[in-house]
Amino acid sequence: MSRRLRLGVLAAGLLATAALLAAAFLELPAFGGARHPYGDRAVEASLARHTANTVSAVNFDQRAFDTLGEETILFSAVLGTVVLLRQTRGEHREAPEPASVPPALRRYGLAALPVTLLTGLYVIAHGQLSPGGGFQGGVVVATAFHLLYVAVDYRALERVRPVGLYEIGDAAGEAAYVLLGAGGLLAGAAYLANVLPYGTFGTLASGGTVPLLNAAVGLEVSSAVVVLLAHFLRQALEIEGGGERE
Repeated sequence: MSRRLRLGVLAAGLLATAALLAAAFLELPAFGGARHPYGDRAVEASLARHTANTVSAVNFDQRAFDTLGEETILFSAVLGTVVLLRQTRGEHREAPEPASVPPALRRYGLAALPVTLLTGLYVIAHGQLSPGGGFQGGVVVATAFHLLYVAVDYRALERVRPVGLYEIGDAAGEAAYVLLGAGGLLAGAAYLANVLPYGTFGTLASGGTVPLLNAAVGLEVSSAVVVLLAHFLRQALEIEGGGERE
């Protein structure tokens, strides 16, 4: 294929895409108008399945398959990081010496740690009821552990962060989401279909499969962020290899 022909194919594709986008924009409702067909349908479906938080209903019910893809992207990123930043043969890493931390920083960091951890767990557990969920709460939980790194030192963080355990948690969260989706097939419905009883509206047991999928994402995200930060922080340690210090 010649260069001119390739440019012609590219131009035709761009023009077709631009035409489709223009047609879609022309059919959009006026900004600030009262007509919201997609939003109305999302809210209606959320209430029908006893899920108070419409965003979680969209993420873990109406388009739960898309969320599986988003979770898998994070899982793949962690897997790639573990492979690329693994310790090589002949490489020796020395833990950094404890650094002096201002008393005020230590005091407030340690005080904020349990509050941050409980807040993250709350956000995960109430994802089907209030703003938040597994993605947001998982990041907050992972952040809580790393307050030890800020307020104390790296060795204190290592004592509460066995990386191998969190790697298992990352894999378990991803596997739980996949297997929960297979439950829909076993029930004779579609993959990731919401087939469990919807429960009582406004309670932790409401939403059918939504709280379970949300919890699986919370486990995967919190573990994934801990593993990512663990490998990145290790790159800041003093590395010795081949008898020469780098």
